[in-house]
Amino acid sequence: MSKSIVEARRFVGLDVHAETIAVSVAEKDGEVRSLGVIPNRLSSIRKLMGKLGDASTWRACYEAGPTGYTLYWQLTRLGIECMVVAPSLVPVKAGDRVKTDRRDAERLARSFRAGELTPVWVPDAAHEALRDLVRAREAAKADQLRARHRLGKFLLRHGRRPSERMNAWTERHLDWIRREVKFEQFAQQATLEDYLAEVDHLGQRIVRLEKAINEAIEGAPSTMKAVVSALQALRGVGKMTAVTIVAEVGQLSRFAKARQLMGYSGTVASENSSGERTRRSAITKTGNAHLRRVLVEA
Repeated sequence: MSKSIVEARRFVGLDVHAETIAVSVAEKDGEVRSLGVIPNRLSSIRKLMGKLGDASTWRACYEAGPTGYTLYWQLTRLGIECMVVAPSLVPVKAGDRVKTDRRDAERLARSFRAGELTPVWVPDAAHEALRDLVRAREAAKADQLRARHRLGKFLLRHGRRPSERMNAWTERHLDWIRREVKFEQFAQQATLEDYLAEVDHLGQRIVRLEKAINEAIEGAPSTMKAVVSALQALRGVGKMTAVTIVAEVGQLSRFAKARQLMGYSGTVASENSSGERTRRSAITKTGNAHLRRVLVEA
C-alpha cells in the first residue's frame, strides 16, 4: 500500500456501471456508510468531490470492468488518487449470498481501508490505443475462423471436395471454390456466395488492421519500438506476437521476477496442497487471456 493511501482519512468505494455509480465511504477509524447512487457523469463526480471535501484527504477505488479506465482518468485529472482493483481478488465472505450495488461499494471501501485490494495496471494513452488495435485484429482473426468453419462445413455437408490435394484456405483453394463449386438450387448458391464473401471480407479486414498496427508501431515511443524489436529475437515470436505482448503487459520492468510475469498471464501451475500432500495440475488460466494465447501459440 502506498504512503499516500496509508495517510488518507477516507476510503471511497465505487461500484461503477455504464449509467450509475454506487458510492460508499469508510472513515479511517469509523463507520462505513453509503452515500447513495450518482449518475456516471463528470458533473456528478465533481459534485461528489464537493461532498467529500479536500481531495488530499480521501482516496477512491473501483473494480476493473467493461467501463474501462475513463473514471480513473477523470478522477486523476481532478487531483484524486484512484486505484483500479482486480475483481477476482476482492475478498468476499463465504456465507454472503446478498449482492447489491450498495453492498458492493461498501465492501470495496472496507477492503480498501484494510489494505486487502490488489491493483491492476492502468495503461497509458499509447499502450491503451495500441491494445485496442491489437484486440481488434484478434477479434477479426476469431471472426475469420468462424467464417471459414461455416463455409468448410457447408461444402463438406454437400460433398464438395477438390479433385486434387491442396491446403485449405490458400489462394489456390479459394480460387477452386470460386471457379468450380456451383449449385443448381438458387438458395444453396446464394448461401455459398454469402459465406465466401464473408471469408474474403474478413481476409481484407485483417490485412487493413495489420497495416494499421505496423503504422502504429512506427509512430510509437522509441522505448516501445525497442521492446517490440527485441522480443522478435526469441524463437517463435513474430511481429504480431511481440506487439501483443507489449500492448497487454506494458512495462516489462514492473515485474520484479519472471514468475510474476507468468502469473499475470495465467501460465503457472495451479496447486492444491495440504499437509504433507503436494498436488499441482494444469495452468491456472486466471491471468490475461490475450497474453496467454500468444505465449502458448509462440
